[in-house]
Amino acid sequence: MTKLINKKPSRHGRLMLGILPFAIALAAYVVASDARLAANSADKLLPAFSSFFEAIDRMAFTPSRRTGEYLMWSDTLASLIRLGIGIGFSALIGLTIGVANGMLPLVRSSLSPVVTAISLIPPMAILPILFISFGLGELSKVVLIIVGVCPVIIRDMQLKTQSLPEEQLIKAQTLGGNSWQIIQRVVLPQIFPRLIESVRLTLGSAWLFLIAAEAIVATEGLGYRIFLVRRYLAMDVILPYVFWITILAYTMDWLLRQLSLKLSPWYHQAQGE
Repeated sequence: MTKLINKKPSRHGRLMLGILPFAIALAAYVVASDARLAANSADKLLPAFSSFFEAIDRMAFTPSRRTGEYLMWSDTLASLIRLGIGIGFSALIGLTIGVANGMLPLVRSSLSPVVTAISLIPPMAILPILFISFGLGELSKVVLIIVGVCPVIIRDMQLKTQSLPEEQLIKAQTLGGNSWQIIQRVVLPQIFPRLIESVRLTLGSAWLFLIAAEAIVATEGLGYRIFLVRRYLAMDVILPYVFWITILAYTMDWLLRQLSLKLSPWYHQAQGE
């Protein structure tokens, strides 16, 4: 008898099982929305799908009367620029300091305790400090993402660097490689796909910090728009924006995975993917 842990769904089975939770959630929403609208046609908590389509048309395909911009697309561009800069700098700093901590004991003794301490500080608790120090412009929002994400990537890179087989490092030294050559030719090629994994795992946190910063101080952005319309209980705008953020985050995660598959196929083969 085949044990449950050994049963694997077919390709179509995986697709159906993946769609099933979303179909259940959608059906539950339709039932609940119909019930609330039947009791009160002006209910705003669970609007009908027709309200969503009207809101999307108004936000994405109709120019704003005040600015002439297509609000949804301008909000998306502003948020993606902030997120891209924050994630990019976090990955660069995380890779540099993480590998240095993992490979160089002198650096690790100095920086590792500091990184650990910073990683334990709730980023939202220092948000007022960031606004005071860096102003209310773009820089404070980007710094919040870096402060929230970078220490996690650094610690992950350090642990993964330290977990590399010691035999490889010894052989590289035996062949005459100096510290920089060993890091460049032995460590970095093996660490890079793991860096992409770390970035993928911190994307959710990065979006959280971005939306929180935009909700407090911003004049455009997805988080700004959501918190702007919440005072009107405009769920017909909020829910499509949340859905759009989910699509953007999923697309970014998928693109990072494709990049990893393209640049480091050996890593995924070793993982049995």
